[in-house]
Amino acid sequence: MNSYRIPEIAKQYTEYDMIQIHTDLPEFPEMRTRLLYAFLNEYSKLRASSELFTLAASLVQLGLDTHDLVTVTNDVKEKKAARSRQLKVLAGDYFSSRFYNLLAGAGQIEMIKQLSGAICEVNRVKMNVYTKMKQLKLTAEDYLHHMVEIKSQLFLSFSEILTEAHGHAWPQIMRSYARCEQLLEEIFRSESIANFKGSWGFWHILQHGAKDERKQLQQDQLDPAKVRTLLNKHQITSQLVELLRVQTEQFHAAVKLLASDKLISELFHISEPFQRITGKQPKVLEEI
Repeated sequence: MNSYRIPEIAKQYTEYDMIQIHTDLPEFPEMRTRLLYAFLNEYSKLRASSELFTLAASLVQLGLDTHDLVTVTNDVKEKKAARSRQLKVLAGDYFSSRFYNLLAGAGQIEMIKQLSGAICEVNRVKMNVYTKMKQLKLTAEDYLHHMVEIKSQLFLSFSEILTEAHGHAWPQIMRSYARCEQLLEEIFRSESIANFKGSWGFWHILQHGAKDERKQLQQDQLDPAKVRTLLNKHQITSQLVELLRVQTEQFHAAVKLLASDKLISELFHISEPFQRITGKQPKVLEEI
């Protein structure tokens, strides 16, 4: 089908009373999902499967994101919190399993193999970056690179089948878009003291801050007032906005090389959240 309705279709798998009453789910991976659908639906040979493939990928991503919300330890005693944790585990498993059921039912065995391999790669990258985080051995750019790879891997599973229609444009555009998406998330995190630890701003200050500032960040409990002072001193939000502006321009430059005006227009519309933050509207839509 030509109309984008993946989030609506996904609700039949995500809107269970037990989940909604007792736990919270991560946001649906709307932005990358819409990007993938636009590419698949543009290619006539893949159009009939575009909805199925995009739905499967979105459910796998939702499953992985749900598992990321599960606390590391299982020492929660309060019944409500313990139930929420258990349901996150079960919900993540359920979402991840649905892709297999959907693709197997359609005879798409090769795509099952591709997505399964991507899941393994995502978990490998996560383990690598979590180890580095624990050892405080990450730079801000290393952190951003790893986060982009984690966001991209499932969607890069479609690189081979998209090559015939779009050459090697998909991997570059997917990673560029994922970087924009991650930078957007980091901008919002820079406005929340509660989400500061482990963010881009955290690693940037740990890398470039003075000795006493780095020592502050290595404490188990961070002082909110001191964190706000550090964020302002190092101009974390403005740096992130500038990084997003540059990355958005790079994304637009890659998109303009595509052969389809329709696809170009769609991808520019998909990047509107980034344009609103940076305050820079591209002229390309006037040229199409």
